[in-house]
Amino acid sequence: MSSGDVLVLIDEDGRIVEWRRQAEQLFGWSAEEAVGRAVTALVREATADGGGRRDGFAAGTPVLVKPVLRGTSVMWQVLAAPDVVSGQDVAILEAVFAHSPARLHVLDHQLRVARVPGATHGPPGTPVEDLTGTHFAQAYDLEDPEKEAAVAQQVLDGGEPVVSRLVRAVVDAPGGFGRRIYSVSYVRLENSHGDVLGLVASALDVTERENAHHRLALLEAVRTHVGQGLNVGAVCEELVEAVVPGFAGITVVEVIEDVVHGEEPPQAPVHEDTVLRRAAFRGPFSAYPVGDVRPLPRDTPFARVLSDLRPRLLSIGEDTDWLTADPPRAEAIERSGAHSLIVAPLAVRGQALGVVSFYRHRQEDPFTQDDVAVASAVCAHASLCVETARRYMREWIIAATVQRRLLPQHSGTPNTLEIARLFLPDPDGGGAWSDTIALPGARTALVVGDVAKQGIGAAVTVGILRTAVHTLAALDLEPDDLLARLSDTAGRLAKACASLPPGDPMCRESLTAGCAVAVYDPVELTCTLARAGLPQPVAVLPDGTSSELPVPPGPLLAETSSAPFPSTTVDLPEGSTLAIGTATAAGRVLAPSGPLRPLLDSVGARPLPELCDDLAAALADDRPTGDTLILLARTHALPADRVRTVPLPDDTEAAPIARRAARHQLEVWGVDEETAFTTELIVSELVGNAIRHGAPPLRLRLILDRMLTCEVSDGASSAPHVKHARTVDETGRGLFIVASLAGQWGARHHQHGKTVWAEQPLPDAGSSG
Repeated sequence: MSSGDVLVLIDEDGRIVEWRRQAEQLFGWSAEEAVGRAVTALVREATADGGGRRDGFAAGTPVLVKPVLRGTSVMWQVLAAPDVVSGQDVAILEAVFAHSPARLHVLDHQLRVARVPGATHGPPGTPVEDLTGTHFAQAYDLEDPEKEAAVAQQVLDGGEPVVSRLVRAVVDAPGGFGRRIYSVSYVRLENSHGDVLGLVASALDVTERENAHHRLALLEAVRTHVGQGLNVGAVCEELVEAVVPGFAGITVVEVIEDVVHGEEPPQAPVHEDTVLRRAAFRGPFSAYPVGDVRPLPRDTPFARVLSDLRPRLLSIGEDTDWLTADPPRAEAIERSGAHSLIVAPLAVRGQALGVVSFYRHRQEDPFTQDDVAVASAVCAHASLCVETARRYMREWIIAATVQRRLLPQHSGTPNTLEIARLFLPDPDGGGAWSDTIALPGARTALVVGDVAKQGIGAAVTVGILRTAVHTLAALDLEPDDLLARLSDTAGRLAKACASLPPGDPMCRESLTAGCAVAVYDPVELTCTLARAGLPQPVAVLPDGTSSELPVPPGPLLAETSSAPFPSTTVDLPEGSTLAIGTATAAGRVLAPSGPLRPLLDSVGARPLPELCDDLAAALADDRPTGDTLILLARTHALPADRVRTVPLPDDTEAAPIARRAARHQLEVWGVDEETAFTTELIVSELVGNAIRHGAPPLRLRLILDRMLTCEVSDGASSAPHVKHARTVDETGRGLFIVASLAGQWGARHHQHGKTVWAEQPLPDAGSSG
């Protein structure tokens, strides 16, 4: 007979229902004698007999008695136990079973509860006797009972213990329900022969420990992921992504509108009419769309939080009078099933930035005071990130505003060019710009520049360089001469920055800038170009062929190199398209092997704005850093009937010939008498000045476009000067008279001499002809 052998089976009334052969050998009664009798009767009989043939009773043989389930009845097994368990061992087992912080449950072969701890260790509100015989997965409200039953059955079948498995259950709690987390272990029960007797399942409540770990993980996630963006909206989006659904099922971030625009946040308490922007949202139903701007309703938790900057914990359903002040929000809360709310402020140094609303809905656990502390810590970190983004946003807005003001505010597009700009700005505020400047003689200067800076420094530098370009263009300089003088200006600017105090941020910024200048002549159908650092311009001819224009490279502006800025003059037939871009556009659009070059080659007669849209869409997925700027210009010739060219002799007959030619042409153009008289006088003085101070050949050219332009060219390179003649002087008044009569005048030098010009405004010139 071995330890663990079943000897006797006794029903719940104390009567013997089974009497095995080992019991006959041990106790001396046959099965016929014992079955059906009360076990107490047998004990009395054995005692009265004094032992006799009842050797087992006489010897006091130790046995083990354990309860077992048969159907719905509890029965008792008597098993052979030759080794006596000491009283100390029994006390230890009782103490562990009854008073261990881990709940111990004995399960039978069908995973039914065979033994449970005392009533204080059972599920709240459930008597211990009600659990006996119940399948353990149904005895407790586990979140996934089928999965737990499979794990327990696997241990029962295979014998490999499962230790410290986290299992979630729903239990009764104040407010209706609550979730608990248990560390569960399963160990199979076996006797000395290896027979499977059942399972012992232990469950230790680790809810608070796991919640603490979860809160620490949440705060670490917030510290890691919130604050990567450089604008207020991006920070708010990062916040809701970090806390939903790990901390709350619904989160709303509302930021004071002035803060979004980089303005200084107000001190608490915030005025009740202050408007807030819904900056971010995560959840099933939103009362207002993201981006909506409105003041918070009065007498609500949200408004009160902005008043005293204290977080609030509310149970929705207990006190909801405040919801009547905001019907859309009340409807969204009802539809989402939200039942618990924490409202926490975004604030720094007593200044209010906004408010964050955390909701738990449906089957999520209600918030606790511990969660309020977590929400406050989350919002404290988010507040610092929002404040940093606000400061950056303020600088970015200033830089962008200055840059926009420095860009052309009104289109200066001439009649002889169709202009379109593709401008993809750097989010950090780059320094690219372009200009279209009208020049005398119906010509147009196209300028593209790029400053290798960001922010306010770039905007200021762009402003200085653009001002210098406009000033130099007014002198009617050739592109190479203009770039040389612009480089001198940039060099002086760089020296001024370098001499600033070490603490000044501008002192640490080097000035690196590129520029390209093209002057288009719609009469000659030529274009003169020069470049400083920027890539070669591209021309697409009317037949669809394209090529990079052979413009020699010049150094970047402000470089100490003495290298020149050589210019090139090319023919541009009418209908050609000129493309000038910054360095960031070179590899993607302008380079012959660039993946977007086919788009530029296929421009044909398409409207240039459509081409810009196509290029912008193609560059959207793979944009380089920095501003991307491409200036497109489609050429048109000035109509031949708007130009009159007259060769002149180099003697005194030149002035009368010029006056007669001017008078006749102005009559053809329908110019009024007063303007015609003034023009004759200007032509006479310009021709007379060329005869006295110039050299042959002489030429008069009249151009009718935006202005009425009179040009007199000669072969001398000497520069004209205005002289203020005295009363007795009989000469020296020529250019002084021209300057008095014309709207503006000037001179430009070219390879074979110079041209002196004078312009007069003609308000109705566009309808003349």
